[in-house]
Amino acid sequence: MRPPLNDCRDCPRLAGFLDQVRESNPGYFCRPVPPFGDPNAALLIVGLAPGMHGANATGRPFTGDACSDLLYGNIFRCGLSTAPRSVSVADGLVLKNCRITNAVKCLPPDNKPTGSEVKTCGQFLKEEISSAKPRVILALGAVSHRAVLSALPLKEWGLKAAEISFSHGLVHRLPEVSLVDSYHPSRYNINTGRLTPEMFAQAMDRAVECLRPAR
Repeated sequence: MRPPLNDCRDCPRLAGFLDQVRESNPGYFCRPVPPFGDPNAALLIVGLAPGMHGANATGRPFTGDACSDLLYGNIFRCGLSTAPRSVSVADGLVLKNCRITNAVKCLPPDNKPTGSEVKTCGQFLKEEISSAKPRVILALGAVSHRAVLSALPLKEWGLKAAEISFSHGLVHRLPEVSLVDSYHPSRYNINTGRLTPEMFAQAMDRAVECLRPAR
């Protein structure tokens, strides 16, 4: 029987790394970071993995990370939260019809999970999607895009992952869910100009548009 998320140590490299980080940062969360938000949300946002001094420290996805304000600011702008910033798990922030999770729940060394770690953690993502049945998934980055596809019943739908390519701003209308792609709002992507605040807002707007009933 698989252990609950908080007790998961299925990836030896990640479990060992968290033990090391906990020793040097005793006040940090340093466990698999659970999803945050409405458990029955129509919009699921899927990031890559917790950041060292962000979600790994606070225990909430994208909280304390350099890209936190960009993500949560846009969620608030779209009317899906009670505040524009996520500061801590005790800040009273509530997401409305929105949920945030990561493809990999544990902090990976150098922010780079291996393919096998993404696959192993995919069991949790599959359960999240199966339970909540979101109508729209916003995938932040190509790794998250592929993780989402692995968690969806593509075979039942007669689809192949190779047919659903990642591209920023692209909307994939799948049988039971719309998958929207965005570059990950990481500090690196923002600093290099690969992703601008305007580009991210556009992707967020497309995800929200998919929530609206077809005319």
